[in-house]
Amino acid sequence: MSRASLEKNPAEVASMFDGIARRYDLTNDLISLGQDRRWRRATVAAVGAGPGEKVLDLAAGTGTSSEPFADAGAVVVPSDFSLGMLQVGKERSADLPFVAGDATRLPFADAAFDAVTISFGLRNVVDTPAALAEMLRVVRPGGRVVICEFSHPTWAPLRAAYLEMFLRGLPSVAGAVTREKGSYEYLAESIRAWPDQETLGRMLLAAGWSRVGYRNLSGGIVALHRATRPA
Repeated sequence: MSRASLEKNPAEVASMFDGIARRYDLTNDLISLGQDRRWRRATVAAVGAGPGEKVLDLAAGTGTSSEPFADAGAVVVPSDFSLGMLQVGKERSADLPFVAGDATRLPFADAAFDAVTISFGLRNVVDTPAALAEMLRVVRPGGRVVICEFSHPTWAPLRAAYLEMFLRGLPSVAGAVTREKGSYEYLAESIRAWPDQETLGRMLLAAGWSRVGYRNLSGGIVALHRATRPA
């Protein structure tokens, strides 16, 4: 299987995730030393979806990030453009209404959701501003977006160790589990190329979101951005 490039051709990126779908969740748990669970709990808390609220979970993959919303009584729609991920997700969680969708052209009506969230997926979208605008479109006025994404560690020694040790070793470690080293070479490259916390905040404002804020998790290895659609 060929790996995707930083041009992020949607077909190439989807194909890459198709190839690692069955070992994706296990690999994430291993390479993050279990921290991915804490990051996802923080995301669920930031969304704060109550019973009956409608939540769109983009780049949902196999639905791991969607299940907590359903458990809380929200109406969650997991969406992803990798059919391989969706197939694995449907096998594991048949009760979730998985929908194939491109974040830059969402197959949903205007103002259809109370909240939209995306975890570790915005970085893989070919056109970030278009995706942020589409999220705004499908959320009702007063609704919110929560983005959980790899970011830039704020403490210089941690940043150096993260860039020089973890990201360099990531493809080999993940490749040993998935047998797809190239996919995780792309992952490491896309993390290095991703904008910092303040830049993503400005992108949200430019897309029309308001009340933009963020908090760092794990020293800024991950950042959690939250914003509101103007009423």
